[in-house]
This record gives sequence, structure tokens and C-alpha cells, in this order.
Amino acid sequence: MAEHRLAGLSAPSLNDIEDLAAEAFKALPDNFRDLCGEVIISVTDFPTEEIQKDMDAGPFDLLGLFQGIGRAQDSAIPETGRMPNMVFLYRRAILDYWAEHHETLGAVVTHVLVHEIGHHFGLSDDDMYGIEDLTP
Repeated sequence: MAEHRLAGLSAPSLNDIEDLAAEAFKALPDNFRDLCGEVIISVTDFPTEEIQKDMDAGPFDLLGLFQGIGRAQDSAIPETGRMPNMVFLYRRAILDYWAEHHETLGAVVTHVLVHEIGHHFGLSDDDMYGIEDLTP
């Protein structure tokens, strides 16, 4: 019996999503990327239970999350003891969303990344869509 052409495939790994996120970040306009500063992009399978509780969300409800001090609030918060700004991308929810929609995985990762970084800047959804339109 011949093996099905998809039999050897596996779901994209955390590293695969990290690579897509790095490519998406690199493709953002230079001025936007420069303003991000030292934001850290982290890919995990699911949000922590604490985040799920805080956000009143289930493990597949959040595709990503910005955690930190947005640029709009940055000067109001003292530097000492402050954790770095982070964008979390949640692999399992992203894959679940991707499986049910007609977008490429790269497009989904780009959308989530831009949306979460947009929170860092206090941007509106329309602003974020405009930035996404500028990425290849």
C-alpha cells in the first residue's frame, strides 16, 4: 500500500513559528521595527493558566499577547525593576486558527505579531491593518 503524500508531515514546531515570526518582524517597515526597541518575541504552545484566568480565556482563545508597558505609558513607569516588553505567540491556538481559515501560516503569524506589537504602541486595529498591508 502506498503511503499517503501527507503521512510524513508534522505540525509546525515552536521553532518553525519562531522562524516565521522572525521573518515577519524583519519584513516590517524599518521605522516601525526601530520603535519596537528591545521587545522580546516568545513562542509557547499555550498561555499560562494565570494569563488564561486574567484574560478570562481558554487555552485556544488567545493567539498572542503583549505583556509589558506600552510606549504611550512608558514615561509614566519607572525603569527600575521593570520586566522587558514581550510579545507571546501561542502556537497551538495559531495552528488551530490556521487550520480553519484560508490564510497561509505566515500571514496568520504576521497578523498576530503586528497586532500584539501594535498594543505596544497603543495603535488602533485600523492602524495595525495598515502596517500589515506594508509587509510583503
